[in-house]
Amino acid sequence: PISVRHVEIPACPADGVLLRVMATGVCRSDWHGWSGHDSDVISHGLPFTPGHEAAGIVEEIGRDVLSVAPGDAVAVPFILSCGKCCECGRGRPTVCEKQEQPGFTFMGTFAEFVAIPRADRNLRRIPPGVTFAEAAALGCRMSTAYRAVVQQGLWDAVAAFPRTLAVVGCGGLGLSCIAIAKAVNQHGKVFAVDVSETALQRAREAGADGVVLDAGESVHEAVERLTGGRGADLCVEASGAASGPATAVLCAARGGRVVQVGLPIGGEDPRVPMGAVVGKEIEIYGSHGFGATDLPKLMQMVAEGKLRVGDLIGRQVSLEEGARAIMDMDHGSPSGITMITNFGDRSKL
Repeated sequence: PISVRHVEIPACPADGVLLRVMATGVCRSDWHGWSGHDSDVISHGLPFTPGHEAAGIVEEIGRDVLSVAPGDAVAVPFILSCGKCCECGRGRPTVCEKQEQPGFTFMGTFAEFVAIPRADRNLRRIPPGVTFAEAAALGCRMSTAYRAVVQQGLWDAVAAFPRTLAVVGCGGLGLSCIAIAKAVNQHGKVFAVDVSETALQRAREAGADGVVLDAGESVHEAVERLTGGRGADLCVEASGAASGPATAVLCAARGGRVVQVGLPIGGEDPRVPMGAVVGKEIEIYGSHGFGATDLPKLMQMVAEGKLRVGDLIGRQVSLEEGARAIMDMDHGSPSGITMITNFGDRSKL
């Protein structure tokens, strides 16, 4: 089990900040780390602190930091790229060869204070009109969804293709994909697939134009009916379930694109119907995280009311409740985003 303990406040790194955490999300990726699925968490062992979606106030800066100052409200992307490797040089910070990730490569954000390195390259100030909880949600799920749908899926308001999108899996990440898709392109049609009626109701609230319950009925036939017999131009697999990639491929239109963004869960290896991939010339792309460069754009969309991140936050909880929420993911994903915003009595610090 995960326990909550008093520990020493970490030292501020020379190239980073000491952050007073004001909000941090509970994500399925945290469950992966706790469950022993992540090699970084395994390599450094216990005790360890999870958490990688965060926003807070800069408490202290390192001697080399120029971009932020104590008192600044900042958002933290979960991929902290180095800016020096080959992939960063190619403009691909999401596959940085030396990336750091809170909650995976170093102590995470389920804490009152966390030390964040590489501040100048990765931290971004939070603009007026954006809450800490909203900014924290952008740090992983919403920004990860943006990369999957817009950058890897090529979904925008101008292109003639793709015109239809099917999101497989409507947990926090899937709902974020739906919200991003509708915020970027209100004319495109977005459909949601899930095994839960509750999740599909949240998908409707997030803007889905139609929903498919994955329970007995052939999902791809239902998606084809919703798309005039074609299938979806773009399918985003956001569940991580072993059956998810096959569902996404079968729901895709001829010449369509599948983006895999959900991390696999469980011990079963996914099976992909490669005959359909070949016969329909389906493109399959992976999508991992989000670079810090575009984070201000997302925060501005929130500030302007174009992206309603707050609507996706299901619960705001204490640190202890957040720890229990990770363990509860053994039994399924919550509907909406669980956000830790209560860190106890800070006056004693």
